[in-house]
Amino acid sequence: MKILHTSDWHIGRSLYGRKRYDEFSAFLDWLAEFIQTESVDALLVAGDIFDTSTPSNRAQGLYYRFLCKVSASCCRHIVVIAGNHDSPSFLNAPKELLRAMNVHVVGSITDNPVDEVITLTGPSGIPEAIVCAVPYLRDRDIRIVEAGESIEDKNTKLIEGLQRHYADVCRIAEEKQREYGEIPIIGMGHLFTAGGKTVEGDGVRELYVGSLAHVDKDVFPACIDYLALGHLHVPQKVGAAEYIRYSGSPIPIGYGEATHEKSVVIVEFSNDPQSKITLHPVPCFQALERISGGFDEITERIHELKFQTSNAWLEIEYTGTEIAGNLRELIDEAVADTAMEIRRIKNKRVVERVISRTCEDETLDDLDVNDVFIRCLDTCDVPEDDRPALIQSYKETIQGMQEDDLNA
Repeated sequence: MKILHTSDWHIGRSLYGRKRYDEFSAFLDWLAEFIQTESVDALLVAGDIFDTSTPSNRAQGLYYRFLCKVSASCCRHIVVIAGNHDSPSFLNAPKELLRAMNVHVVGSITDNPVDEVITLTGPSGIPEAIVCAVPYLRDRDIRIVEAGESIEDKNTKLIEGLQRHYADVCRIAEEKQREYGEIPIIGMGHLFTAGGKTVEGDGVRELYVGSLAHVDKDVFPACIDYLALGHLHVPQKVGAAEYIRYSGSPIPIGYGEATHEKSVVIVEFSNDPQSKITLHPVPCFQALERISGGFDEITERIHELKFQTSNAWLEIEYTGTEIAGNLRELIDEAVADTAMEIRRIKNKRVVERVISRTCEDETLDDLDVNDVFIRCLDTCDVPEDDRPALIQSYKETIQGMQEDDLNA
């Protein structure tokens, strides 16, 4: 059986206000063709299908057209789990209809772990693999809040809750395996494991407040023959375990990912559960380039790209020693009559000079939600001793807002 593992599509995401639907469409067209060319039997999508919990009509159209196209191909099964960016109720809404096309959607956990165990069958209906399709586990799914508990207590409960849930789901899978014979058990998940690599600007959120941002691979039961993970955008294996992998995002989410090769994972099982794992590169559908340096370095690189007839979207960071107040006009002139677009210009010298006086030129693009709260604490002269508890409470509030299902 040949399985393709992908995740973190983030359909609908913008880049500094620029819509990227053409990229998402090109990727999904490529993926559908690749599945057909490689004779893939099952597709696993490990969360963050959409970038927001309320995707646009166009984002939804791309998703559903892709599912229809692939379900009519050689691919017999599609398994989709929700990530932390997805709305569980939105993904679950058409699940009964999609099941008729052998598309299995798990948006959230239920009272019965058997709902997360999916048997993949061959053309003759004989079971070939068992999937433990565990979606993103929200804090409230796996931990009961108690008055007076410490941060360490919360973290211990989260670890135990994650481990217990995977154990419950995999126990059911093992029962099915004993019934069906020696077929592989494939796990899915959307979380942050210890040692995971991230890059600047990738938009990867801290999933759990406190020190438990990352879970150890020992949380997962030993019966899993391959674990398809989502959440981290850099393709990587977990520790030294070849069979526990993040496929990574298929298109660069930000400029920090622009130089990374994107990929999908093909996992092949023969007559035994031992898998053969191969990474396949995903083409670049829209070039992104960050140019940093003085004005001469920036214009020289722009001219090189112009000579290559590049259509790259550019992020410019001016680090020259001289103040260049008219930097925007000069760069706009340099890219005139080309297919390149300027998505962002950071004039570090002007920003540093202004911020040192008034902070008026700083924008929210330069801050995250935690930075803003720290500024509020500074403005209100909150004593240092009072800050840890306030910051902890603030982070829990932000996490709760991010996990609210607006479609529920």
